[in-house]
Amino acid sequence: MDIIYLNDLRIDTVIGIFDWERRIRQTVVFDLEMGADIRKAAASDDIADTLNYKAVAKRLIQFVSESEFQLVETLAEKVAAIILDEFDVPWVRVRLNKQGAVRGARDVGVIIERGRREH
Repeated sequence: MDIIYLNDLRIDTVIGIFDWERRIRQTVVFDLEMGADIRKAAASDDIADTLNYKAVAKRLIQFVSESEFQLVETLAEKVAAIILDEFDVPWVRVRLNKQGAVRGARDVGVIIERGRREH
């Protein structure tokens, strides 16, 4: 399985459990790895034969920016489901970083893998 990746996708959203977090927008950062077979696209040199990472990014920006989840776990699950279901991807790894959520730590968040990764 090949991997198409998209790193450092920054999206402003409402996320968090505290009252003050419900009143502001915070930036969450996504790193995505998406399973794909790129051989057909490599042979045809046609975007229609591959996973269009720009389309993935646009869809996630739209979804995440409109969302208002409390937990990063919930947001990560929803993002993984969108990628798997809407883009016909067999496997995805989502790293969601809520920078600054813990004093003294630059990065904090979750990493999830969903789907089936073929070797």
